Amino acid sequence: MRPGFAFTIEATDGDARSGRLATPHGVVETPAFMPVATFGAVRGVAAAELEALGAQILLSNTYHLHERPGEEVVARAGGLHGFTGWRGPWLTDSGGFQVTSLGDRVKVDEEGVAFASPLDGRRRLLTPERAMAVQAALGPDFAVALDECLPPCAPGESPAATELRVRAAMERTLRWAERCRRSHVRADQALFGILQGGASATLRRESARATASLGFDGYCHGGLGLGEEPACREAMVAEANAALPREAPRYLMGLGRPEDVLAGVALGVDLFDCVLPTRNGRHGFLFTRRGVLHVRAARYREDPSPPDPSCDCPACTRHTRAYLRHLLHGGEALGARLASLHNLRFYFRLLEEARAAIRAGDFAAFRRERAADWAAGAE
Repeated sequence: MRPGFAFTIEATDGDARSGRLATPHGVVETPAFMPVATFGAVRGVAAAELEALGAQILLSNTYHLHERPGEEVVARAGGLHGFTGWRGPWLTDSGGFQVTSLGDRVKVDEEGVAFASPLDGRRRLLTPERAMAVQAALGPDFAVALDECLPPCAPGESPAATELRVRAAMERTLRWAERCRRSHVRADQALFGILQGGASATLRRESARATASLGFDGYCHGGLGLGEEPACREAMVAEANAALPREAPRYLMGLGRPEDVLAGVALGVDLFDCVLPTRNGRHGFLFTRRGVLHVRAARYREDPSPPDPSCDCPACTRHTRAYLRHLLHGGEALGARLASLHNLRFYFRLLEEARAAIRAGDFAAFRRERAADWAAGAE
């Protein structure tokens, strides 16, 4: 990795690994979960609260910040670190997934992605070079190359047609990756490449080998979590990881169910992100050691117990299920905030425990125990 960055694998247990990812803004102990701060903020949670919960690194979105408030505004405020008040490491994704998911608004060709802005309808063009320039202005510790992200299957599509479509996107992503490498200019910013290839083991291996040959600082598994079966997804990650350099960090993009995270850890993934902790929290779904707690349910109307007795978050150490249910049903913002704080702490603790299990050499047993706990269901 470039000066100011280092990735050290400190322990392994099978393919699972625990390490330290050093950046100019602090060290991230891996495997780690990155809360999603799409617009530069984790919904309803302040930077100081994230620190207290155990957050190490945040993820923001290049496309959304480019649209509003604009990367120039962020740059003049000192980049993401100065603009947001989160002083730890930042990662920005390229915006490729968000742009290519706009449907009829989008046209993808070799130059880049042309689209109509959902904000004002004006035409925009996101090229590999532009994606790098925007991320350079935003100033995260980790930038991500632009990719063409397609679902691994389409309704009514033949296997041959799927192979052609996914191969074309994978090969274009590789050509864009080369352009991103050439146009990435910040020496104090690491750059991750993105792997594509749909649900094809052949394409995943090819993508991993070709992307690794370009010499990125880290590698993202992209285009997964879009409808494929978990077993298929795990096979694709394993195929790609086998072709990636061992000494580089690996990031599984957008996968966040607890069982999916632990499956990724078992395969040797180092970084994860997902909106589930805060999104589910706002709707009254709390992740607990005994499964998902639907705290809005009538059965908790007078329940005096904490949401999760084993949890040390603010919601569980000070409040009851009955109170949290009351807040959520009344539309009080505090209810969504407390539930979000709880869910984030759950994910941070899950990865803390996973790191400890890897160092102790009993990660497989830890994973089985967590699966059994979740299968038992919340009280």
